[in-house]
Amino acid sequence: MLDHYKVQQESLDAFHVASMHVHAARSSNFSSHSFALGGRIVRNDVFAVLDGEGAECTLNGLYLADGERLVDNHTTIDHAKAHCPSHEIYKGILGGRAKAVFNGKIIVRQDAQKTDAKQTNRALLLSDSASINTKPQLEIFADDVKCTHGAAIGQLDDDALFYLQARGLTFAEARDMLIHAFAGDILDRVKVEPLRIALEAELYAQLAKDLAEADAA
Repeated sequence: MLDHYKVQQESLDAFHVASMHVHAARSSNFSSHSFALGGRIVRNDVFAVLDGEGAECTLNGLYLADGERLVDNHTTIDHAKAHCPSHEIYKGILGGRAKAVFNGKIIVRQDAQKTDAKQTNRALLLSDSASINTKPQLEIFADDVKCTHGAAIGQLDDDALFYLQARGLTFAEARDMLIHAFAGDILDRVKVEPLRIALEAELYAQLAKDLAEADAA
């Protein structure tokens, strides 16, 4: 079993291009937790091959961007053998004029019967100028499989904001609570407590900065 954590938090002038290659053998268990929190242009590629029966792969990702930043995530999970489950969920929070791309591909080869693969991409747009292009893909060559994928893009729920403010929270507090609930699905999977605390602090710091810029505009 291997848990891999990547926190990308470079300066806002940085260009970050990286790839990760995983080859999973029989009965292995690999999980990746990717956090993209900085950089002017960011590109992360993940290639995982499940090449032994019973191999399991989990890909979790959270990305934040504001201003004119671009975050680009491309993932591929290749099910080469039978009885290999995979789970993938990526979430993005975008403000300002930020842009994001998510391209997630799941390949199920002919010999990979009994595959169980799930993929989800969700994005929260905090401004009318932020945007994301998302493309979930399934390439299935086996017939006895369970595969699902989905993508959802939206803004904060006005009714939820109103309800929380009616309970005495300020707009900023209500907004942060809803965003933290959105991101919590990824943050709660971080098993290293000091890292989880640091990531939560950075999330709130970036949200405060984004809100201050929005107020100034």
